[in-house]
Amino acid sequence: MEIFKYMETYDYEQMVICQDKQSGLKAIICIHDTTLGPALGGTRMWTYETEDAAIEDALRLAKGMTYKNAAAGLNLGGGKTVIIGDPKKDKNEEMFRAFGRYIQGLNGRYITAEDVGTTVEDMDLIYQETQFVTGVSPAFGSSGNPSPVTAYGVYRGMKAAAMEAFGTDSLEGKVIAVQGVGHVAYTLCKHLHEEGASLIVTDINKEAVQRAVRDFGAKAVEIDEIYSVDCDIFAPCALGAIINDDTIPQIKAKVIAGAANNQLKETRHGDAIHEMGIVYAPDYVINAGGVINVADELNGYNRDRAMKKVETIYDNIASVIEISKRDNIPTYLAADRLAEERIERMRMSRSQFLLNERHILSNRSR
Repeated sequence: MEIFKYMETYDYEQMVICQDKQSGLKAIICIHDTTLGPALGGTRMWTYETEDAAIEDALRLAKGMTYKNAAAGLNLGGGKTVIIGDPKKDKNEEMFRAFGRYIQGLNGRYITAEDVGTTVEDMDLIYQETQFVTGVSPAFGSSGNPSPVTAYGVYRGMKAAAMEAFGTDSLEGKVIAVQGVGHVAYTLCKHLHEEGASLIVTDINKEAVQRAVRDFGAKAVEIDEIYSVDCDIFAPCALGAIINDDTIPQIKAKVIAGAANNQLKETRHGDAIHEMGIVYAPDYVINAGGVINVADELNGYNRDRAMKKVETIYDNIASVIEISKRDNIPTYLAADRLAEERIERMRMSRSQFLLNERHILSNRSR
C-alpha cells in the first residue's frame, strides 16, 4: 500500500505506528482531520490478516469519524486506532497502559474511546496514563452505557425522516419494522411503542424477540421476512450492507431509518432507493447519539446537556434532506456534503483569521 499517496489523496494529517515489545502492543493511530477540533474516535482491536489490512481499516474508519463528528455538529475532528490482536486472548494491562502513553504523547490531538474488541475496562487502563480518553467507568466521570442515548438519537432522526415522507413527525399509528432488537434497538422500540407505533421485529436471538413481543406487543417475523413486510418505516438495527440488490426490491417502507452502521452495501444502492422515493436517514448521522454523548465527557459530563445535543439529530437529518432536495442528490451524498460544508466553513474562517493577523503584524512592523 502506498501510504503517503493514499493520505495525500484523501487529505489525512497523521499516522502513528505504536509498538511495545513487552506487552505485544501493535497499534496504528490515524488522524484524518482536525479542522473542527481534536480528533475523536474509538480504538478497535481485531485479528487482521495483514498489517496492510489494519492500516487500511484505520484510515477508512478515521475518515468516517471526521464526517460523523462534523455532521453531528461537534467541535471535533476524526481519528481512529486499530490494535492488531485477538481481543479474547491477547489483552493485558501493560498493553493498554503503553497505548495510553502513546496517546498522551500526542498532547490532545487525538482522543480515544471504546470500539469493537475493546471495553470500558480497557478504557480505564488507558485512563491511568492519559486524560484523552472517553467512555471510562462512571466512577471516573463517564456517561456510562451509551445504548439508550444512541437509541434516543435514532428515534429523533426517524421523526425527522417521517416528517419528510408523511408530512408529520408523529409516529402514532405507523407500522415500523425493526431489524435486530439488541440493546439500542430495544430502547428504540420502547420510544416507538410509547408514541403509539405498531412494531414488527426480528433477530437471530429469539429471547430478544420474545422480550419485544411481551413488552411492546410487537409482531415477530423470521429473519428474511423483515424486508418484505407491509410497513411505513424500516429500521435496520443489526448488520451492515443490508440495503442491497436482493433486499431493495422487497422493501415497501417509505422511510429507512435505523441504528446499524454501513447500511448501504454499495453507494449505488443509495442511488436506487433515492430513485424509488424512499426517504433514507444516513446511518452515520442518525446513529451519532453515542459519540455526542461521550464527547460531552470532555466538558465534565452533564446528562441533560448531552441529551439536549442528541435531540439535534432531528435537525441534522432535516438538514440532510434539505441539501438532498437543494442539490438533487441522494441523502447519503447530502450527508457527506453537510459535513464537508461545515469543515470548509471553518477552514475558510481560520484562513481569514490568519490573513488578518499577518496584516496586523505587517502594519506594526512598518
